[in-house]
Amino acid sequence: MPLRGRSALRRIAARGTAMAVGAAMAAITGVAAAPAVHGSPSADGALRWAPCDDPARPGAECAALSVPVDWAHPDGPTLDLAVARRKATDSGARVGSMVFGPGGPGDSGVEMVVGRISRFSPEVRRRFDIVSFDPRGVGGSNPVTCSSDLLAQRPSPELKSQADFDATMAYNRRLRADCRARTGPVFDHLDTAQTVRDLDALRTALGERKLTFHGSSYGTLLGAQYAETYPRRVRAMVLESVMDHSVATTREFLRSEAATAEDSFQEFVKWCDGATDCALHGRDVRAVWQGLLARAGRGELEDPAKPGTSLSSSDLVNKIAFRKFYEADYAGLATKIAGMDASKPLPASPTTIAPLPPATPVFCSDWRLPVRDHQEYASLVAMMNRTAPDLPQLLPIHMVAACLGAPTNNPQHRLDVHGAPPILVSNALHDPATGYPWAVSVARQLGRSGVLLTYEGQGHGSVTSGPCMEDAVDSYLTDLLIPPRGTSCPAVPS
Repeated sequence: MPLRGRSALRRIAARGTAMAVGAAMAAITGVAAAPAVHGSPSADGALRWAPCDDPARPGAECAALSVPVDWAHPDGPTLDLAVARRKATDSGARVGSMVFGPGGPGDSGVEMVVGRISRFSPEVRRRFDIVSFDPRGVGGSNPVTCSSDLLAQRPSPELKSQADFDATMAYNRRLRADCRARTGPVFDHLDTAQTVRDLDALRTALGERKLTFHGSSYGTLLGAQYAETYPRRVRAMVLESVMDHSVATTREFLRSEAATAEDSFQEFVKWCDGATDCALHGRDVRAVWQGLLARAGRGELEDPAKPGTSLSSSDLVNKIAFRKFYEADYAGLATKIAGMDASKPLPASPTTIAPLPPATPVFCSDWRLPVRDHQEYASLVAMMNRTAPDLPQLLPIHMVAACLGAPTNNPQHRLDVHGAPPILVSNALHDPATGYPWAVSVARQLGRSGVLLTYEGQGHGSVTSGPCMEDAVDSYLTDLLIPPRGTSCPAVPS
């Protein structure tokens, strides 16, 4: 059911009787630096707020929350979670606190609150204290720390033999041992099921009887598992760009990720064919792109960000194209491709693949993606290349290689949610990382609680993509008004 504009939302608000909500845990980024936290944890779990250590971006307050390293042993060792908030801009209209669940894994929620508060709509900032935190193992919350020299030795995920496969397994064991020794005991307790308990401790420390939550990308895994664990402690929950943790097998996971990435490439080509302002308009976009991939594979393509150095085909796909797909910045991508295509080839040289971020153990703790041997690995790569012929070496296969042999504390399962209020599931039709089928699946798993809101456009993240989406989400968070099932909002120009 299309939903167009602000007036439509006001009409829905007038029918709020039928929609009032009853009372009643992603391709993955590096660890963002978080501002220093001045607040100290208190024994009673309360938060002691103090200005964050960032005079260039005033107004945010920081604190620390002490939580157990292992919630199965609540009286054991603890760690301090870095927390930040910005108070509601209209104290008289304040609803309460809204906790933001950051993505990645590896994104800093503290940095989001301190430096990127415009990510949230004006109405949400007006009505809520915006609160977020660095999840355990990230930023200011006992970050995963590993030897930079060892990280730089990561084998290429282009495994060409059983010997390469065995060497990767051995490297992963060495790296895990190094990271565990440098990080401390929290290294073995980084999974989202532990973070669910952290989130509930934060809710209590904020003095909120029930949780208002907005999770984005990997943060949707946290939100969904919170609703599964504490369904009657949810006031309102938005899951934006949704991870589907029910994807059971390695092949299924990689196929779905490849398909949604290729869909974004096809959308880009289609846009360029029809847009006269596309820098590649009138040209064979795929042929130009394949030429760049070939040059990158030979080490002849210059990195636009590092003149004089070569750009690997992996980085061309994951750092150039994929980032623009995230932003739905097709014009910017076309301009960058045209510039690289016109650049003078570098002398052929070997290329390297950038190290994965230390937040990778968080992903490995949540996803059991086993691969038996090189033969199976090669078949998975071939399947991905058939599914996404324009985007070889996508990041998910790198993550699978990095997780080979790793233990998984919180493996995939279908959600089992009973007693939660309506939960708003928001996704773009053409999301490059968390495909629309995942959102449909999660909404179904939530059963009567799941309400899917569709953005008919592109990009990773959708809740502020135009007035229709923004008003639907704002009305739900502030007044607990749910849009009718089947609601969709039109794409807006990027």
